[in-house]
Amino acid sequence: MPKIRAATVAEHHAQQRLALVRAARAMLEGGDAEAVTFTAVARATGLARNSVYKYFPGRPELLAAVVEDAMPRWTEAIRAGMSAAATPEEKIAAYVSSQLKLVRSGEHRIAQALAGVRDATVVRESAARAHRELLTPLIGALTELGEEDPRRTALLLQGIVNAATTAIEAGDDDTAVTDRAVRMAVTAIMGRSREVDRGRLGGPTPSDLD
Repeated sequence: MPKIRAATVAEHHAQQRLALVRAARAMLEGGDAEAVTFTAVARATGLARNSVYKYFPGRPELLAAVVEDAMPRWTEAIRAGMSAAATPEEKIAAYVSSQLKLVRSGEHRIAQALAGVRDATVVRESAARAHRELLTPLIGALTELGEEDPRRTALLLQGIVNAATTAIEAGDDDTAVTDRAVRMAVTAIMGRSREVDRGRLGGPTPSDLD
């Protein structure tokens, strides 16, 4: 039985579990999810391979735990950037730039590696929950702007972020890509907001002018 390094067995269990998750995360930073095996994480944490099963029933559950561990850092960074913004327009800009800053830091390599995991429903479910959490502050900003379908609009704006992420990871200039992505997102939303306002006031809209 491993030596207890915590005040209680429950705390020891939590510490060991977190050590396994962090070991798996470090391996995922290399971009290859296949590198994460129970043998590898056991070796990295000083546990016997069979002991890993005390914490995770299988490899998919370990990978899903990596997602759950990583997402609070993403959402916290995005929320912090958006909370510092004074206007809805600035919040949209902060949403985009905060995510792309995380991409430049290398955080997105973990998500990329996990995206290649096959036949792992539990990983996909964790990723889906994380994605919904990521969109929450953006949906709030769009709602504040009076957007009629904030969830769908948020998904489309995330598409701009995803495309910018692909460009940065392909070697494009990260500053230029980030600036362009921010301008595109803000222009799209603020232009739409002005259209809505004109419609409410009875003014012409693009459809009226067709």
